[in-house]
Amino acid sequence: MKSHILRRTSVGIAATAVGALALAGCSSSDGGSDASAGSTDEDITLTITTFGTFGYEELYEEYMAEHENITIEATNIDTGGNARTDLFTKLAAGSGVSDIVAIEEGWVGAVMEVSDMFVDLNEHGFSDRADDWVSWKNETVTDQDGRVIGYGTDIGPTGLCYNKPAFESAGLPTDREDVAELLEGDWAHYFEVGQQYVDETGNAWFDQSGFVWNSIVNQMPEGYYTSDGELNVEGNTEMREKFDLLADAVAGGQSAAESEWDWNGGKSFVDGTFATYVCPGWMLGVVQGQIEAGGGDADTGWDFANVFPGGAGNWGGAWLSIPESSAHVDAAAELANWLTQPEQQVKQAEAAGNFPSTIEAQETLAADATPNEMFGGAPTGAILADRAQGVVAQFKGPDDSLIQENVFGPALDGLDRGESDADAAWDEAVSLLGELVE
Repeated sequence: MKSHILRRTSVGIAATAVGALALAGCSSSDGGSDASAGSTDEDITLTITTFGTFGYEELYEEYMAEHENITIEATNIDTGGNARTDLFTKLAAGSGVSDIVAIEEGWVGAVMEVSDMFVDLNEHGFSDRADDWVSWKNETVTDQDGRVIGYGTDIGPTGLCYNKPAFESAGLPTDREDVAELLEGDWAHYFEVGQQYVDETGNAWFDQSGFVWNSIVNQMPEGYYTSDGELNVEGNTEMREKFDLLADAVAGGQSAAESEWDWNGGKSFVDGTFATYVCPGWMLGVVQGQIEAGGGDADTGWDFANVFPGGAGNWGGAWLSIPESSAHVDAAAELANWLTQPEQQVKQAEAAGNFPSTIEAQETLAADATPNEMFGGAPTGAILADRAQGVVAQFKGPDDSLIQENVFGPALDGLDRGESDADAAWDEAVSLLGELVE
């Protein structure tokens, strides 16, 4: 694990620096950092870094209105991958990490390798509300010493976004219940229907292969790592069979070969370039943003069906963590605790479309059939509550997101562009794995 070793070395050096900073922070203030800063009148500025569409803007304003001595300075990074780079760069540098950082599910394994650089939230009230969350959400951020380093924000149960005018053009049903019935089944069935759509319309079935592949791998009992932390790619016949299935679909013209996180400035969500899109809850906010960026609105015709190829799956979700380097640990923990309370998680879901990780908030959304106007009036919260049933968390190793983005990413891009076939693309991924991870 070349990069793994290199990173641990650099972060290990940074750990010393961060530890020194933490000590300096304690000794420079009046005998103990900010102690009970969140409940005093001392003016405090808290920094927080999130990513993607987090939906916290109004909650920040609400919190500051209730805590006049607190100023929140928020940074939101465009993608989870870039947020990982930002965090580890600053950890290695020994400075610049926010008081609160959002940790993404795809790289939480890397964070857990340096869990001692983050505050044990058991010492800040977490243990009093540990039963608030679905159990696997907490287990993921509990280290071998029993330290818990993250308050859970959301999880990523997956449904399927589809464009009704595109379906209509191929003679496929457009009612979301009929679509769910049409696409109920495994990935092979999804691609079979996709090929019918491509043959009928000449247009692509899905936007690009990377997100589809990520969804497929997330549903496997063991993904890029075994449950005991060993790499699980080379020689994995089940994974290779699924890769070949996707490659056959791409060869049939089902991928639009779009750029991840761009989609032609959102226009490809508006002009019928592709008909379906894999949608974990948090992605609904991304899709809405892309539709609006591309000049579309609710009339563009996207909807959300209670179905997903292969059944239940989880993609994404996050936690809020407090680095040991924070000069305002107590106040930061108080804010992170508040942001992840069920009441706030429901508000976050309304703002960003994601799905909460606390049981009470999930039950609230399950009983809520409020129509989401951007998605044809679909009761997205209730659908996601149903999609969350049966989700089993997959172990994520330290380089999980790196393997998805930098190992399989280039290989799948080449496949989408027609520059390689299944064998060449798989071999490229295995070669990159050896260069970047093993």
